[in-house]
Amino acid sequence: MPRPLWAPWRLDYVQHADELDRCIFCDPEPELLVHTGDTALVVMNKFPYSSGHLLVAPHRHTGDYGALDADEAAEVHALAARGIEALRAEYAPHGFNLGWNIGRVAGAGIPDHGHLHVVPRWNGDTNFMPVLGDVKVLPEHLLATRERLAAAWPT
Repeated sequence: MPRPLWAPWRLDYVQHADELDRCIFCDPEPELLVHTGDTALVVMNKFPYSSGHLLVAPHRHTGDYGALDADEAAEVHALAARGIEALRAEYAPHGFNLGWNIGRVAGAGIPDHGHLHVVPRWNGDTNFMPVLGDVKVLPEHLLATRERLAAAWPT
């Protein structure tokens, strides 16, 4: 008989994921906010691909990447670079995936407010769990990851 794998802290996320009546970037949860800049911010992804998965978004609510002005686009990408620096300092990943999902058909979970994913990766971090069990195994609690990254955030 298989042994269960428990991640009880995710239950609240799973039960309420579709009930958001607010934009997580316009009104971020304070405990998930890593950094706020002049035109953009950085938050933890509640449904991370890996520990340290960051979302960088402009303050202005727009889902149109082309509508970002030069200052917004520059700060989003500068904050992504600073996020990479903080992640390297705290977690020593072997690489990163960065990406924008523009539109629901492209995988955007929040298509009305564009955001850049910063996903740290390690050799051997893909495993059988997502394929066989529809489960992700993260070695650290989301809020502990946020604390570490906020403390390591480059000034």
